[in-house]
Amino acid sequence: MIDPTVTVLMAAAFGAGAIDAVVGGGGLVQLPALLSVLPGVAPATLLGTSKLAGFSGTASAAIHYLRSVRLPTRILATGIAIAFVSALAGAVTVTHLRATAFRPLVPFLLIGVLGWTLKNKRLGEVHAPRHHSVGGHCLSALAIAGIGFYDGFFGPGTGSFLMMLAVRRFGFDFVHAAAAARVINVATNLAALGWFIAGGHILWHTGLAMAAANVVGAQVGTRLALQRGARFVRTALIVVVSALILKTGWDALQLLGH
Repeated sequence: MIDPTVTVLMAAAFGAGAIDAVVGGGGLVQLPALLSVLPGVAPATLLGTSKLAGFSGTASAAIHYLRSVRLPTRILATGIAIAFVSALAGAVTVTHLRATAFRPLVPFLLIGVLGWTLKNKRLGEVHAPRHHSVGGHCLSALAIAGIGFYDGFFGPGTGSFLMMLAVRRFGFDFVHAAAAARVINVATNLAALGWFIAGGHILWHTGLAMAAANVVGAQVGTRLALQRGARFVRTALIVVVSALILKTGWDALQLLGH
């Protein structure tokens, strides 16, 4: 007989996988579900369990995207390496410092992403990759490093930040940006997950069940994104980022109230 608690968490993981495959932000669904259903478990263990499920779904989505979308290999390989190292640094840091310092900043960063998307109505509709100077590539590398560190340290909205970077800096449309974000997000998730596994912060039975559900959700989300195109992804980005602003803003207000 399946544990009802695991069933609820698998449902949350399915939704998280679908959302994450399109625009990122699946943690908005998955981590709060873990916190609410398993309140007695250490936060680090819940975060590690969520990372196990999220990594599985993101990797599945990335593979699906790469079968249909061509991405520049050199840029992608560099981004993966930078993101992995910086996310590992973030995961190591969060074991020594509290992540709460980031919370008041997150809603404002997401408001910037939402505002830029709404202001530029044709943003991300046309795929026109740009070539940058050495200085431009260095700036992009720093941005990826910052996002990677943030994902290892805290995490909400990482996929949305990566997508906006791909659209704004590299001229990708939203479908190509979703693909690139998923691939780089695999690297950040893998780095953080490795650290949590080494520390024993994983509920394996629950995490593997959630991982299976997350993979199914990721496949559904990826198919929707590829079939419906850039406008669908743009609309989904607006909806998910708006929800992230409300959630992270509420969390920040509660933190400031204590």
